[in-house]
Amino acid sequence: MEFLKELGIKDTNSGVSTGSKWLKGNGALIESFSPVDGKKIASSTSATKEEYDEVSAKAQEAYKVWRKWPAPARGEVVRQIGNELRKHKMALGQLVSYEMGKSLQEGLGEVQEMIDIADFAVGLSRQLYGLTIQSERPDHRMMEQWHPIGTVGIISAFNFPVAVWSWNSFMAWVCGDVAIWKPSEKTPICSIACQNIINKVFEANNVPEGVSCLVNGDYTVGQMMTSDTTIPLVSATGSTPMGRKVGAKVAERFGKSLLELGGNNAIIITKSADLDAVLIGAIFGAIGTCGQRCTSTRRLIIHEDIYEEVKEKMVSAYKQLTIGDPLDEKNHIGPLIDEDSVNNYLHAIKSVKEEGGNILVEGGKLEGAGYESGCYVSPTIAEAENHFKIVQHETFAPILYIMKYKELDEAIAMQNDVPQGLSSAIMTMNMQEMEEFLSVNGSDCGIANVNIGTSGAEIGGAFGGEKETGGGRESGSDAWKVYMRRQTNTVNYGKSVPLAQGIKFDF
Repeated sequence: MEFLKELGIKDTNSGVSTGSKWLKGNGALIESFSPVDGKKIASSTSATKEEYDEVSAKAQEAYKVWRKWPAPARGEVVRQIGNELRKHKMALGQLVSYEMGKSLQEGLGEVQEMIDIADFAVGLSRQLYGLTIQSERPDHRMMEQWHPIGTVGIISAFNFPVAVWSWNSFMAWVCGDVAIWKPSEKTPICSIACQNIINKVFEANNVPEGVSCLVNGDYTVGQMMTSDTTIPLVSATGSTPMGRKVGAKVAERFGKSLLELGGNNAIIITKSADLDAVLIGAIFGAIGTCGQRCTSTRRLIIHEDIYEEVKEKMVSAYKQLTIGDPLDEKNHIGPLIDEDSVNNYLHAIKSVKEEGGNILVEGGKLEGAGYESGCYVSPTIAEAENHFKIVQHETFAPILYIMKYKELDEAIAMQNDVPQGLSSAIMTMNMQEMEEFLSVNGSDCGIANVNIGTSGAEIGGAFGGEKETGGGRESGSDAWKVYMRRQTNTVNYGKSVPLAQGIKFDF
């Protein structure tokens, strides 16, 4: 495939790098098979404990040099990375689509997110602002400044195999940090392609070896990272059970965690809603990336007066969806990542039936020509109750639960009554309903949208959620602060040494 050649992918690739230097990778060989057609893409080697320690040590050495570069100079390197990504946008988007299974448009969109965060980070490199503070003591001044935190460990998930890494690493780099990336073992080839792209820029700018490191492998490599006392911050994206383990282990050594975990996202559809907007937002939210986004729409909470109409429109629309090769832009839905995900999906359908749900559109595993990988499914719509055990659980697949409400406060309570708190939305043309949803009495999620769906966040805003979503914030706004340490400074430029709070100390 031409895009593999363009990205420097070989049949067997080292998955361990300190930047321009690729280590052998003496751990297990990871063979990446595409969920699109079941064919082998390429292989990646994994890091051993000895190689991980070598990478970590090299990152620490690089940090001592990189942190001294002026922030705008670090930003210039990231600007060039953004330009390099523009050159390879189509090839990298195709690889994302082929290795992960999302549609080509979504693959290209993911690379565009990388370009966007590069642009954001370039501007940020001249805006790492602190504060000046008025002192209560004469001839004193106070200020707060921000310093880089050190090495940032990044554990990313398969569903966004390149974008989430860029959110963290590009921000960390302009802040003066170095990064070690442990990608998902389900999408290792995407990480090698990214490393190849940035290596060109780093070499051209004489960036110290170790600023951008890669350690492919399974969960054991992630455990090495979470136990590494030289890493003050671990940013981990994945399931809630994974996040519990990472958070506990990192906290045990007084490190910091940035956790982006599960979502169980709902759209409230009021009787004043524009139903055309509802269909677009709800359908893409439910079936985009084959339901494998943490922001995917899992629940529709529909006002009883329009419930039957919305239900009928959704069922009708689902019949028009096409499923197949995601590189073919005529298809709306690609495959799930692997057969384990297919089995989890089938279990969810079985569970909602057993709990008393009513299947309106029954999905299942697809077989036959074009579906040889065994990873293709058709999407499901089920009438269900919010308290069902399976509804409370996040199923990473295209299953959508619909339910009724009478009053808005009831709908908001239903939306909030799940363990997760990532994304939410309301469809309404009523300003009072909108403001109630956005108020302190409204959505308890980190993201609350009006008249758009739950997925498709822009990089300008901080991304993340509450409760079992983990509380982390990445990407835009002031999320940069998590990659730095705050320092308060007091300067006495007078000739006496008065104490704070008027304390007297004479001798």
